[in-house]
Amino acid sequence: MRLLLAGCEYAGTTTLAHAIDDWMFEKMGARYSLIHEHWKIPHTSGHPDDTTPDEQAWLLQATPKFMEMHQRHSLYYHVQANTFNGPDGMVVGGHIDDAVYGPIYFGYGGKGQPHDRELVAHQVERTILHFTNDTVIVHVTADTEVIRKRMKDDPHENGIIKEADIDKVKTRFEEIVAWSLLGKKIEVDNSGAISDTMAQFEQKIESYLTDTDRSRITTHMMLARQQRWREEGGPPWRRHRGRRDDHSDH
Repeated sequence: MRLLLAGCEYAGTTTLAHAIDDWMFEKMGARYSLIHEHWKIPHTSGHPDDTTPDEQAWLLQATPKFMEMHQRHSLYYHVQANTFNGPDGMVVGGHIDDAVYGPIYFGYGGKGQPHDRELVAHQVERTILHFTNDTVIVHVTADTEVIRKRMKDDPHENGIIKEADIDKVKTRFEEIVAWSLLGKKIEVDNSGAISDTMAQFEQKIESYLTDTDRSRITTHMMLARQQRWREEGGPPWRRHRGRRDDHSDH
């Protein structure tokens, strides 16, 4: 299952990514080998981010030219051929984060600037589509007041968005998702409990599951049933027959 989660900071993309990973393990018996989330400057390294406060401060002092190059090279790296060797891939933010935050907050990638991020986004997506058309964009939304409350209750270290910009950023995510060449898209509202969001996800992703996904779901269900039977002493009909045989002896 190949997913690209995108949405305004504090909408809960990271929380949802890990919830989906758990769901995939429950349903398919598989997990993502890595969850790639490297595009919210200055959090651009590691799985999860492992940049130190000093490294974050250094990157935040970099010029827009350097930030642009740093992010673009990371984007290109994450769509090289071996990325698509297996059936699964999870990216949080990716080129969509970069296309939203670069022009608004970091001074690069706007219209008329070198490496316009709308154009770079399409370059990245054409590379993805060269290898697979299975990638699904999961646009993660949340109510503005919910995002505002999360910002106050649990502020991110060197977070990006400003409270006054919430609606502007949400609108820009909508625009970039709509602009995307990746044709498979769903939207989930993560304003409430993550269980409610996962219920939306499970319903909406069903039509985009690949043959490999469906095969793994079926196989995992069969293996889980066999394991349950072993623990219970056999399948139900065999256990019922055993009780009938015991009764016939009396």
